[in-house]
Amino acid sequence: MNIWIFNHHALTPNMSGGTRHYDFAKELVKRGHKVTIVASSFHYSKYKEMKEYNDKEYLQENIDGVNFIWIKTSPYFGNGLSRVKNMLSYTYKVLNIIPRLNLKNPDIIIGSSVHLFAVYTAYKLSKKYNTPFIMEVRDIWPQTLIDMGISKWHPFIILLAWLEKHLYKKADKIISNLPYAYEHIQKFVSKDKFIWISNGVDLDNIKYIKKQKTDKFTISYTGAIGVANNLALLVDVAEKLKDKKDVYFRIVGDGAEKEKLQNLVKLKKLKNISIEDPVAKNEVSKILQSSDVLFLSLKDSPLYKYGISLNKLFDYMASGRVIIFSGNSKNNPIKDADAGYTIEPDDLKQLEQTILAIYDLQQDERNDIGEKIRKYAENNYSISILTDKLEKLLRDEVKKYNA
Repeated sequence: MNIWIFNHHALTPNMSGGTRHYDFAKELVKRGHKVTIVASSFHYSKYKEMKEYNDKEYLQENIDGVNFIWIKTSPYFGNGLSRVKNMLSYTYKVLNIIPRLNLKNPDIIIGSSVHLFAVYTAYKLSKKYNTPFIMEVRDIWPQTLIDMGISKWHPFIILLAWLEKHLYKKADKIISNLPYAYEHIQKFVSKDKFIWISNGVDLDNIKYIKKQKTDKFTISYTGAIGVANNLALLVDVAEKLKDKKDVYFRIVGDGAEKEKLQNLVKLKKLKNISIEDPVAKNEVSKILQSSDVLFLSLKDSPLYKYGISLNKLFDYMASGRVIIFSGNSKNNPIKDADAGYTIEPDDLKQLEQTILAIYDLQQDERNDIGEKIRKYAENNYSISILTDKLEKLLRDEVKKYNA
């Protein structure tokens, strides 16, 4: 099959962030398929351009057999009008550039959110090239924006709500990485259109190495540093445990809350925590393997009523380290694995007690927990297993469309 994927924010392993479509595409290429990913190279959390275009409007690049087409889009910072302009510039340019490239016609097209304009782009091109159209919902817009406090009567929200329903109806199939997204989607179309394909992990990139006891007991977080990640909790527990000289905390990443956390660490004069710059996806495993505990926190929010599918969580699980998950999402892979620790969001005392309980375990006991988590990731969230599901869906839809 010749597969086109439109994901405004698709990333490669030398960038920091999730690589869902690169991982799927690489595996599909191994299986004999041809995959093109059309993305913008303006990074959604670093707020900076990752490619050099000079006077060009697009770049073509082959990465591990995957054909990437990078679209030059307008810069932005935060979530204001400049971000909307960035979204629309992606849509406008893709619709104008892709038909001019004389690419071999696709057999199937996938349009992936977050934002719905990218999905609309995929739909329009599916009509032009007479192919099946698969809609992928990685964030339920506009409901997510409403849950974040934006009025459902805001003109932009009304536009998105109309576009959402329109695309659900036009899609031949709807994929989501959120296991309970169908509870929302089935309000508009039959649940039979829906299939859950989780985010996952390339096990070749994150090898399991048994942790050896060292002089430092390290608790690490890697990933986005935003409001939803609730990382002030980790700074607060670092303050609580500042007298335990062999306990150290690391926050590695970037985002809107990073400076605020850095100022909080300075204000509290903490020497047992570092807030570090993000690393490329292919460097994350070194941080995970050097850690004793990996921490993941989410604010208590209606945003997670359809479940979670966090790239970093599956990376954590693959590393085979003890995980503390602070959150109340509808699904919980840590509980499903029957290993690791789940605590209530914002519960500082419970977090402190949990860290100390893990600290008091023998190294072999911590390794046993980590190995159990790794095995669960291998059996349920490996890219190979998830691609089996995706590949079958794509084959079935192409066959049905051409029947």
